[in-house]
This record gives sequence, structure tokens and C-alpha cells, in this order.
Amino acid sequence: MLNLVLVEPEIPQNCGNIARTCAATGSRLHLVRPLGFDISDRAVRRAGLDYWHLVEVFDYDSLDAFFRQRPECLGDLWLSTTKAPRPYTEARFTPSSWIFFGKETAGLPEALRLRFPDRCVRLPMRPEARSLNLSNAAAILTYEALRQTGFPGLRGTGEMAGSASYTRER
Repeated sequence: MLNLVLVEPEIPQNCGNIARTCAATGSRLHLVRPLGFDISDRAVRRAGLDYWHLVEVFDYDSLDAFFRQRPECLGDLWLSTTKAPRPYTEARFTPSSWIFFGKETAGLPEALRLRFPDRCVRLPMRPEARSLNLSNAAAILTYEALRQTGFPGLRGTGEMAGSASYTRER
């Protein structure tokens, strides 16, 4: 199962959008504190996140705590950062990859990037653009990882697939 790791996320709407991506894809969501928002059951209900029950969410006090509790990630992790020297298309994802994303205002910590420089990838963009929205970047990398692994466990067709009119129009 694919794992998305948000390191110190600050904006609740981004986390909500990423949680929805996790719900739709069966990916796990890992949140590394400090968080810029409340993830208590009461707060989630108040925000109307009716898909939250479809997401397996894990919460860690710090990045050190995360690595102590999840040593298995070390064999298959990828860091999404605008500072990476190579594009995400060079990453070779597996169904159990761990994809890390940093906080909106600063990205991933430099120490983490320096620890895994060969696992840093970026989304290509114009030089004048600082970065993409965190939830957009997470969706792009999630679906690239799933594409590379054959979309395990996901339905690849919609209700129009068996429709005679759809088939004729193509």
C-alpha cells in the first residue's frame, strides 16, 4: 500500500485534499507534527470530511519518532522537493513506496534532503514559479506511483465503459 508522509503540514485544506486522494486510492496518510491544524474526530466532523473514515491515518510527534516507528520506509522512500536535481519521472515507485512532502512554507527539512539526496525528485515547472500547491503535488506523485505499479486495487473504468454510444463516439 502506498504511503504519503506530510512533514509538518500547515494548511488544513491541503491535508483534507490529500486525505481525499488517499481515500480514493487506498493510500495511507502519515502526519508528522507539529501540525498547523486539529485532526481530532470532532474537528474532522466539523470540517465535513465525510471520507475521513476511508483513510488510514497515522500521527507522529516528530520526524525522528516517525523513523523510529517506521524503519521499513528506509528501503523505498522518495522525497518531493523543488530543490531536487531530477524529475519525478526518474523515480521507480513500488506499491509500498513512501512519498514525503514538506510543509507549505519551507518544504522538507534540509537535513532530511541531505540524508537521502538520491531519493529527491521534483515536479518540473517554470523557473519563475516557486512551487505547486502541496495537495496538487501529492496527487500528481500519488497517481504516478500508482500508474507505474498498475493501479493496484483500483477500478480503471467508469460506468461509460460498457455503453454502446460511448464506444461508437470513440
